[in-house]
Amino acid sequence: MKLKFLMAGLLGLVSATTFAQKNELTKARDEYAKFENLRGTTPQLANASLKNARESIDKAAANEKTATLPQTYAVKAAVYAAYAIADSVATTSLPLYTTADEAYKKAKETDTKGENKDVIEIASKTLAQYQLNKGVNEYQSGKYDLAYASFNSFREILPEDTNAIYYTGLSAANASPKDPKFLPLAITNYNKLLTTAYSKNSDIYFELSTLYLTAKDTTAALKAVSDGVAKYPTNTQLRSREIEISLVTGKQEDAIAKIQSAIANDPKNKSLYYYAGITYAKIGDVAEKQAKTKDPVKKAEALKKKTENYALASSMYIKALEVDPNYADAALNLGYVKINPAIDAYNAANAVPANKQKEYEAASAKAAALFTEAKPYMLKAVELNPKSIEALTNLKSYYLGTKDAANATKTQKQIEALSSK
Repeated sequence: MKLKFLMAGLLGLVSATTFAQKNELTKARDEYAKFENLRGTTPQLANASLKNARESIDKAAANEKTATLPQTYAVKAAVYAAYAIADSVATTSLPLYTTADEAYKKAKETDTKGENKDVIEIASKTLAQYQLNKGVNEYQSGKYDLAYASFNSFREILPEDTNAIYYTGLSAANASPKDPKFLPLAITNYNKLLTTAYSKNSDIYFELSTLYLTAKDTTAALKAVSDGVAKYPTNTQLRSREIEISLVTGKQEDAIAKIQSAIANDPKNKSLYYYAGITYAKIGDVAEKQAKTKDPVKKAEALKKKTENYALASSMYIKALEVDPNYADAALNLGYVKINPAIDAYNAANAVPANKQKEYEAASAKAAALFTEAKPYMLKAVELNPKSIEALTNLKSYYLGTKDAANATKTQKQIEALSSK
């Protein structure tokens, strides 16, 4: 009987001890809940509750009866994550984060019934915020490789968070010039971002095309930007990039065909005429570079191509202005494609030898006619946007070409006044 009584006493002691440890776990859970409720209003009381929660969860985690319970892992993850994010010193906050992260992973693994889902979710968001803060500091310090690692950890915790994906891709893109291994990582994250509803995906299409160009993959670059144009047809930046890549890859006819087809379907769309103008103007710009050859035949062909395409660009910009007479961008570009041939003619006239007076006079007359033709477009561009340095610079070129020194000086002063702001 005595032995039986002793055994009963021991069992009672074990039961009491187990109850005590479970009580610590309950206390840790309740104190952490208080912390969550108080930290937005009374930080001092909240911190006291967090301290109590830590003391209790440490006791629960140290006891073999409660150490491996899903709730222990979940509460420990939340408590230590809160401590980690509150500690601004990296050397002391990192061990706290590591402890929280280990507990978080065990909580996710063991909580098969989802009974601690809410606490685990709070822990995950706090851990993600820690990595986000760490990544931002590293990024701002120019440590893009370290920022990538932090943001990638942030993304792994919240895989569908668009900011997490963007920051990871951005840091990889900035790290890639020093370490090429980051380039495909940036491309992967940006492609992932395009599958989401990220609010700035129009920019991501453009940046992705840049990454592909850096990787010397013009085919993928053109596809990325063309996909962007299809989704954001009025985005000037994407349209311009598509045109640039098409020209570089020798597919200018494709670019023109796309725009002309779009115009046929929507003849009152001023933007389409504007983009067509840009396309023709860029073909003209490429021809201008080709005209620098010493081969007289090739030079003549290139100059002819430039003149023809600038004329086509001019007609497109004029049509855009017919749809919208106040279309400032179209007026500015029209001014450029009008003044550029006049300047070429002016320079050609000045290059005529002094002993060829008739030839000089004919060349000068041609230049004067082109300047006269360009004048109303120069003035229109400035009228629509008087603060445009580009429009004023084109106008100044007109005055210089027509030897109107007074107005050239006046316009230069306007340019300087705007540049100083």
